[in-house]
Amino acid sequence: MHKVCPLKDLARGEAVRIPTSPPIAVFHTDDGELYSIDDTCTHQDASLSEGWLEDCTVECPLHATVFDLRTGDVHSPPAKLPVRTHHVEVIDGDIYVHESAQEPNLPPGVTLAGQA
Repeated sequence: MHKVCPLKDLARGEAVRIPTSPPIAVFHTDDGELYSIDDTCTHQDASLSEGWLEDCTVECPLHATVFDLRTGDVHSPPAKLPVRTHHVEVIDGDIYVHESAQEPNLPPGVTLAGQA
């Protein structure tokens, strides 16, 4: 489990990147929901936390792939593979992410830290 930040520090409509391997993003939607997915687009190495958040989707800032924050599924190309989703909870006012045990879908040329 990863402690992210106090809920009060993540404004609605904003995202934060957690420096894990691979990085994880946490999104706070305009509706007040919290979602977490892998931060790296599966098409090319781009940070999804820097993308455009709309409802329960995020658009990659590099080539405009849209990912569903609830499922990790791709809603529009060029990416074809989904991103992992992670369970988010708030405990005593702090946001925590339970990282998925699934293997991440990384873009070509990107490896996990410590792997060649």
